[in-house]
Amino acid sequence: MRLNPTPPRGFALIIVMTVIFVLAILAGGFAYSMKVETRLAANANNDSELEWMGRSGVELAKYVLDQSMRVGARYTSLNQLWAGGPGDGPETNSPLAGINLKHYVLGQGFISVHIADLERKINLNRIAGFAPGPGAGSGSELIQRALGVMGVDAAQSALISDSILDWKDTDDATGLSGTESDFYLGLDPPYFAKNGPFDDLAELLLVNGVTPQIYWGPRAPAHQRQFVATKRGRRADPGLAPTYPVGLVDLFTPISSGAVNLNTASMYVLEAALGVTDDIAANVIRTRAGLDGVEGTEDDTPFQNASLAMVPGLEAMPPTARAPLTTISSYFEVTVDVQLGNSHRECVAIVGRGIPGAVGLGSEGGVKVLQFSWR
Repeated sequence: MRLNPTPPRGFALIIVMTVIFVLAILAGGFAYSMKVETRLAANANNDSELEWMGRSGVELAKYVLDQSMRVGARYTSLNQLWAGGPGDGPETNSPLAGINLKHYVLGQGFISVHIADLERKINLNRIAGFAPGPGAGSGSELIQRALGVMGVDAAQSALISDSILDWKDTDDATGLSGTESDFYLGLDPPYFAKNGPFDDLAELLLVNGVTPQIYWGPRAPAHQRQFVATKRGRRADPGLAPTYPVGLVDLFTPISSGAVNLNTASMYVLEAALGVTDDIAANVIRTRAGLDGVEGTEDDTPFQNASLAMVPGLEAMPPTARAPLTTISSYFEVTVDVQLGNSHRECVAIVGRGIPGAVGLGSEGGVKVLQFSWR
């Protein structure tokens, strides 16, 4: 009589292990999927709260700027509370005392508010009106001066400056070294010259000759995906382009009162706006920084007016040789970093203080939101 062979025990063990392995993979995938779904649901629930926290940060910035004006600040400087300074005079005994813009607890999260005035830069839309008069130079010369401060080649500076003016003027006539729509329509993709004022400074990246390195300066490596089309529609190789210590984004703005604030402008902006060397621009910084030489501290000595008579090297400088100057800023960029648990968002607003149409607590016109966006 023949007996059926007994199947090997190892085969059954392999089947069991295979089933367990497959089930473990399915369970792990399900758990991961549930974790992702839970996170998405939490983020969706947080979206509304994150948005209102960001808007609250803008309102906090408006309050700080409004109160700073209400207490009678006669100038705008880096040692004031809005700029992260210790407070200037009356501010230290005002409702602003004790407000922490860097870590303001709000509900279950917190916000960090950064405020920067826009008068610290040169207004690109009003550049044609800068320093009218003998020896002042044209808008093109002022742009070239700024490019020279950056270290851009002189031949390239003429192309860029005239192309910027052609971009924002209202006609199709090409400047001496400029560029109009006939050039841009030959690119891939084609586009027209705007023939209007800059709404966003990033429009400069569309202007002939302006590369990401020239626009962003030392921050260009963080923006490697941005490029400027060449005449043949090819991308410029960022690895072959020179680097600059400062970019156009650090020198210009599309919105401000039109004057440059002596108390907040950087040395590079002062060089371009005043048409002076870096050592004389440094004298302006030293004059306003006080005895310790550090800006944003208690011993700062901000300019009370736009006179440069106290600055070594600028005592006899005529007003027609420079851009308009001021000591009061009216436009500010507010950046709000919002953190709620593991969720994070950032919003940016442009606000105007003491401008027509602004309504607020201050006796001089309040603060008005002009632009608002999320990053």
